[in-house]
Amino acid sequence: MSILPMRQIDADVCVAPQLTPQAMAEAAAKGFKSVVNNRPDFEHDSGQPTNAAIEAAAVAAGLAYRFLPVSGAYQSPEQIAQMAVLLAELPRPLLLFCRSGARSTVLYQKALSA
Repeated sequence: MSILPMRQIDADVCVAPQLTPQAMAEAAAKGFKSVVNNRPDFEHDSGQPTNAAIEAAAVAAGLAYRFLPVSGAYQSPEQIAQMAVLLAELPRPLLLFCRSGARSTVLYQKALSA
């Protein structure tokens, strides 16, 4: 059974809700090359795994990993520009995640227009 609930938003980009460290091995097995975490640590959920724990698992699985935490309500022009840089430099396929996948989708779309 998959622990990687994801939705494709572009040819080589998917989004997902909060992922666990254990999901990183599955992401690599499914062919993803990079993961971007858009959820700040300790956001509304005491059971949320930390960025450090997810990053360690991603690196162990051979994935490129970046942490670009953004608010669900607002992404600054600087954050949008940072995402555009990540989109240009990270190997694909790319998996973005946040609490539900919605802010990662919005950030991705804004970065494409930047």
